[in-house]
Amino acid sequence: MIRFHWPWMALLLLLPMAQWLLARRRDDRLEEYRQRRTTLLHPHLELLEAAFRARRPGRGGGALAQRLLVALFWIGLVLALMRPQWLEPHTQAQIEGYDLMLAVDASHSMEALDFTVNGRQVSRMQVVKGVMGRFIEQREGDRVGLVIFGNQAFVLSPLTLDRRMVRHLLDNLVPRIAGDGTAMGDAIALGVKKLRERPPGSRVLVLVADGENTAGTVPPLEAARLARDEGVRIYAIGVGSHQASVPIIEEGRLVYRSDLGFDEAIMKKIAALTGGVYFRASDANALEEVSRHINELEKSKAEARTLWLPHPLYRWPLALALAALLSLGLFPGARPRHLVGGRHG
Repeated sequence: MIRFHWPWMALLLLLPMAQWLLARRRDDRLEEYRQRRTTLLHPHLELLEAAFRARRPGRGGGALAQRLLVALFWIGLVLALMRPQWLEPHTQAQIEGYDLMLAVDASHSMEALDFTVNGRQVSRMQVVKGVMGRFIEQREGDRVGLVIFGNQAFVLSPLTLDRRMVRHLLDNLVPRIAGDGTAMGDAIALGVKKLRERPPGSRVLVLVADGENTAGTVPPLEAARLARDEGVRIYAIGVGSHQASVPIIEEGRLVYRSDLGFDEAIMKKIAALTGGVYFRASDANALEEVSRHINELEKSKAEARTLWLPHPLYRWPLALALAALLSLGLFPGARPRHLVGGRHG
């Protein structure tokens, strides 16, 4: 569909007609005045009039071609000023799905080596990437976002249907990227802030942490109450063990620390306050259970809207105007012009 962005510019097409009418009235007045004031005596007046009429410009085919070129120039210029556009329809459709915000602990404690996979010690962060990576792949049609937290909480990805991008961000996440602390309450509050902008009924926050809150300004239970008031369910996945001392690599050496505990009780309270469920990351059925509970919620309704993308077309009438102008320059009076040497025709 073609549309003119400035259609009122079409009024400029009337200017040549107005100028022609004014010039014609002026010529008529001059002719009338000349006939009243001038008397010409000539034995063959009709022959003299015929001679002047034959030499008067605007009567031959060349003048007609010149007028046509001028008209084409003006029409093309006005059409270009009207800014013609080709409107291409583009429909954006969002299928029904859930709004899932993942809040992932990226503190120093996530470097603890208290998990074993195939007889090899792995860090908590490696377990999180494996567990949540598979979870993201299963959520086809859902909008997924990613919040990370250390000393502070940050939105690494807003809610999006591009699950591959969120998975890529998660795979490249490294511990301590947001500081050594654990601002779990701030992360919950930030996730709730982003989710409350979405339709109610399918707002889900998946919290992945070791349960210890050592930084931030919002207590975790207060943030959980805020989530409950906003209709956000929190499914908590605990990452850690109850060992008295936890191995961790610091400054290239393996050391054992007793201050990297795992507060499973606070994670359970957060989930219970919001109507969610708590799971352990080491549980093989945790992902299936989380997905099953989420699938029982009400999906966000499908959204579809059509946008009209404009493609400018002013180049074509402008090219017509320039071609006509060039022709007028090469053929003044519609007679060929000798550009090099010779006489003007």
